[in-house]
Amino acid sequence: MPGSNVTSMTRSVQALAYSRPSALDSAPGGRLLGLETSGGLTPAGAEAHPRFFSGFLASPRAAARGLLAVADVAGARYYQRTAGSSLDPVVTGNGDRLRFESFSGCCGVYARLDVEREGLDGAETGHGTTNVDVNNPLREALSRMTGDDPLHLRVGPDELTVTTLDGPVVEKKVPLPDRWLRGFAEAQVISAGFDLRAELTAPEAVAFLRSLPRGTASRGARWVVPAGGTLRPTTRPVPGAVCLPGPERLAALQRVLRDATALRVYGPVTDGAATASAWEAVLPGMRLTLTLSPDTARGFSGEGGVLEALATEEAAEDAELISVLLAWEPRIDPAELAERAGLSAERVRAALVRLGTAGRVGYDIADAAYFHRELPYDAGRAERHNPRLVEARALLSSGAVALDGELASVASGERRYQVREAAGVLSCTCRWWADYRGRRGPCKHALAVRMARREAVVVNGGAR
Repeated sequence: MPGSNVTSMTRSVQALAYSRPSALDSAPGGRLLGLETSGGLTPAGAEAHPRFFSGFLASPRAAARGLLAVADVAGARYYQRTAGSSLDPVVTGNGDRLRFESFSGCCGVYARLDVEREGLDGAETGHGTTNVDVNNPLREALSRMTGDDPLHLRVGPDELTVTTLDGPVVEKKVPLPDRWLRGFAEAQVISAGFDLRAELTAPEAVAFLRSLPRGTASRGARWVVPAGGTLRPTTRPVPGAVCLPGPERLAALQRVLRDATALRVYGPVTDGAATASAWEAVLPGMRLTLTLSPDTARGFSGEGGVLEALATEEAAEDAELISVLLAWEPRIDPAELAERAGLSAERVRAALVRLGTAGRVGYDIADAAYFHRELPYDAGRAERHNPRLVEARALLSSGAVALDGELASVASGERRYQVREAAGVLSCTCRWWADYRGRRGPCKHALAVRMARREAVVVNGGAR
């Protein structure tokens, strides 16, 4: 399994070691797409080059284009565009499907290609998670695929090399910001609150996506309203509108327009503020989903949706218990987990959020269900280096929190802030709360108060 050498407080270097480059080759009866793997986790434990799948793809061209779209996002920065290295996509085998995932370098776009059993020609997959090598020659070869000639996919070393691997011959070293890791967790938490808001037919989807601006970052949020089978732009968030923040960030969907059968749009019910949204291209036997942060200048890592779960020791203990019950399931049923673990559904959901911060679960909007994966790098850094969480713990340990019933005060710097609890929700007199009103998670003062209240319950012998 590859290691990470810390080079700063917020950036590490990820070493990805492959036995050879991934390639698209001619083979008897068609083509062979060999995706090489770097160290990852499987039910048998850590493996240097796990092998997840070997079989034919039902829709070769769509799969190739979908994989390219995920690689496009991995290599893109949609805000403050600069040249730089990209991390190879992550692939998870869930028994009945393969999931390819990536995050943009600016942390504002999350991409996932779900190749389901129908797309894998009915074949089963292995279980586990790893990075796959998507190099420039492979990208060029996949881009040249125009027909649907038979395509055999192999994820991991072939049978002839499984027992003869002498060591890596290809190694990539790429920067891995902590905020990129936190983005995986935040995107999962945010998308769990989405509902299906619109569905377009293939012709309407093509017309809509081709009408969007390209190339330059847009200013502010845009909004669209479902109308007569299409999406109509609007200048303000009228009832039923869906936020489209940075429409140029949907460019990767252009890869699959030729094969798309529908476009589904997901998002929350909005209060007028800019929100994240998800855009899912439905393909034969697979789905390509792009989830956009609320603003091009605002990555998922700062949304704060996971902080409440991270701030509780109860969720940490519950997460350890729940993690034992996970087995790379493609759909995690919280109610079933609650019954097996002897916990309430609320505690199970908090534990799943906690596991999400380590990259151990994701969320599939189409299935409205969590799924199990194990990111092949030290995703625990996302929790250890979350600024608000670190600062809240520092406030608590320094004795800055004073509790007084529903009220609390927190000494921070030269000021003292008042934190009030109403119906389980904390508000604060600080500037962060005034600016965001909880839309980007709790401030550090509210987090410190939440921790202090839980500590007080434990000290006084209350039930948790």
